[in-house]
Amino acid sequence: MNQAQIQIDRVSKVYHRDSIEIPVLRDITLTVNPGEYLALMGPSGSGKTTLLNLMAGIDKPTSGRIVVGDREVSAMGETELARWRADHVGFVFQLYNLIPVLTAFENVELPLLLTRLSRKERREHVKTALSIVGLADRMEHYPRQLSGGQEQRVAIARAIVADPAILVADEPTGDLDAKSADEILELLKRLSTEFQKTIVMVTHDPKAAAVARKMVHLDKGILTPAAPHEIADLRGVRS
Repeated sequence: MNQAQIQIDRVSKVYHRDSIEIPVLRDITLTVNPGEYLALMGPSGSGKTTLLNLMAGIDKPTSGRIVVGDREVSAMGETELARWRADHVGFVFQLYNLIPVLTAFENVELPLLLTRLSRKERREHVKTALSIVGLADRMEHYPRQLSGGQEQRVAIARAIVADPAILVADEPTGDLDAKSADEILELLKRLSTEFQKTIVMVTHDPKAAAVARKMVHLDKGILTPAAPHEIADLRGVRS
């Protein structure tokens, strides 16, 4: 699948509570190049997850345009959006969202059940995805039989099994111990460098952001690039 460029052009998002307007994002312009690994940082309530959801086609902007590849995602209807997400976006969350009564194999296979792939083709895709995340020997295990880090790796395998161009990750290490977090960050880095996935990761953790190639800040809905001293600090974290 072709890599995807994400172009966000003067995007704002406003939520309404009764008669009150709550601005969340203000006039955001941002480009994520094909194969780039971007970290979105900022305090709680800054709009990070909202911006991630807009990029992934989960939500729509109040104003502005979002173009991914050659498609204007912000102009799509709900049915078209659902189809586009299934084909182009893989999702990784802080909580793994695995189904406890399904094995690792069955959890990873779920996104493929709505495709036209044969059972044999689905199996090959799942085995490949689990192999990439280092869990080929755990495919028949249930989530309760796995560590937190292994569960998150199963979740990442599920995110990549349909070979999406884009991975969006919302605090992917937020529920993990330090060792498991390091393993997940190394895996995401590998998906970026070796498999050329475009990755957008929301995080408040400087160590996680240090793995990304580019970092931007959101604060009160306003986007700012990382300052030079912050980039230097990240290099220190990375080393």
